[in-house]
Amino acid sequence: MDFIKEPGRIYAQDESGKLVAEIDFPSRNGLAAITHTFVDDSLRGHGIASQLVSAAVDQIRTDGMKARPICSYASKWFSAHPEASDLL
Repeated sequence: MDFIKEPGRIYAQDESGKLVAEIDFPSRNGLAAITHTFVDDSLRGHGIASQLVSAAVDQIRTDGMKARPICSYASKWFSAHPEASDLL
């Protein structure tokens, strides 16, 4: 899946422009708060949410920030991926 990256947001749209996946991680003072992860029902079970968090983690790391997983999915993702614990 091709993601569109913006500061503090990564998302995907279908062919008609409908939002089908999204993660929001606004930042302030060197801390990116992962506040929201969304995957359309039609894409659930394909690992898209994990790909979104992974992409956000890569961006947060590249930007030299720390992460604060507020959304429940992101919190679970960090628990399952101790290799990213340096960002917490």
